[in-house]
Amino acid sequence: MNFRLFAATAALVIGAAATAAPVLAPPAALVPDVQQYVTIAGGKIALTHVRVIDGTGAAPAEDRTVLIDGPKIAGVQPASDAVPAGYQAIDLTGASVIPGLVGMHNHLFYLQRPNIDASGHFEQPIIVPQMSFSAPRLYLANGVTTMRTTGSVEPYTDLALKREIDAGKLVGPHLDVTGPYLEGPGAFFIQNHPITSPDDARKTVAYWADQGVNSFKAYMNISRAALKAAIDEAHRRHLKVTGHLCSVTYPEAAELGIDNLEHGFFVNTQLDPGKQPDKCTDTVGNPTLLAMKPGSPEANALISLLVKRKVAITSTLPVFEQSVPLHAPLQARQMDVLTPQAKESYLYLRNLTASRAGTPRGQQAAEGYKNDLGLERQFVAAGGLLIAGPDPTGNGGVIPGFGDQREVELLVEAGFTPVEAIRIATLNGATYLGLADRIGSITPGKNADLVVIRGNPAANIADIEKVETVFKDGVGYDSAKLLDSVRGRFGQY
Repeated sequence: MNFRLFAATAALVIGAAATAAPVLAPPAALVPDVQQYVTIAGGKIALTHVRVIDGTGAAPAEDRTVLIDGPKIAGVQPASDAVPAGYQAIDLTGASVIPGLVGMHNHLFYLQRPNIDASGHFEQPIIVPQMSFSAPRLYLANGVTTMRTTGSVEPYTDLALKREIDAGKLVGPHLDVTGPYLEGPGAFFIQNHPITSPDDARKTVAYWADQGVNSFKAYMNISRAALKAAIDEAHRRHLKVTGHLCSVTYPEAAELGIDNLEHGFFVNTQLDPGKQPDKCTDTVGNPTLLAMKPGSPEANALISLLVKRKVAITSTLPVFEQSVPLHAPLQARQMDVLTPQAKESYLYLRNLTASRAGTPRGQQAAEGYKNDLGLERQFVAAGGLLIAGPDPTGNGGVIPGFGDQREVELLVEAGFTPVEAIRIATLNGATYLGLADRIGSITPGKNADLVVIRGNPAANIADIEKVETVFKDGVGYDSAKLLDSVRGRFGQY
């Protein structure tokens, strides 16, 4: 044996980066436990007399037939044309079809505050249990067919979940698995590994890239040097990095080469009084948001930099809506999926927020929220790529799937038209992921990831909540059955 050649070959194998599983895996046969939630099996399907809202921002096309052939969209034609031979026709008069939502700030966990009481007091540590059963079902039931986990607490679990969903063994959307949070000392919740140096950041990214994650997310207390090392290593492996930042400002992150910034303009700290390099402020961006009025010189300069550097912004309006007194709706359909403990915790927090109505704190929250809406509109008008997700964490007002629908509604509140908001939540996300040739719009040849809505969200965006059937890879899932399977379970598992 040529031991020198063997050793050299082994070194190459050991040092080679593993390739992440594709976000859009080839369709697999579904096991019986998954098939029980299927209402329209794959094959040649014709969805007739539907309104097509195609995800491009174009005006709706009325009275169309959408042809599905296996996992692909075969065509879109006037409903007056004959259905091709061999297709099963399903009359959907009065319904709309939109592309599957592409959730770009979504999670598979639920943040818990132990022993929270009506005053908002709770005991440490904050912990983050995994929701690997309920969350994927909630997403798919509500129209999310592709999602980025945007920070994993149990990355091995998320990778395994993706593998099982891709194999047809579990219910759920296509997953872009983000690695563990890239966080410095002072983490918000206890499961984080604190990054101690740029080399630690590089090694962490390298390790999880080798395990097969699709992307990375930097968090609040990371240093600029560590963030730069993480970005460079991720880019070397052709992976992207987003960030929910605080210690690093938006301009600093853009100059470092970050691909995406989370939470609209809510967590930028560049104008916070007393901001120190590499340190998160106690005010976590609130003064910056209040000072940065849309159209102001500061806003113009920041947005120009972000667009120049091609930094995408993720709108996560549902989670920030929760801080505005009496703004978020209270819906029975959402409360029904929570455990009793999660529901109680949410109602405590909701009541505390409501008690601030008319107070300076409540007024500041409303003003900051309004500023962000304007900044998101200005960013898009300047040519920026706005993508969307709800950030379903530890507040029962923001729940997987339901929160994605609410994000689209709030984009309309921000001033986008319904078809523009749907594009932001579908095609824009697909564009960021590099998958716009396969998902994100209703176009022949693309994947048959579609949502059947009993109503017209182009005229009344609230109709986006009326999901009836969700097609993923050409297979139609029963939304109501999926929701019933997790009733009272979110917050438990």
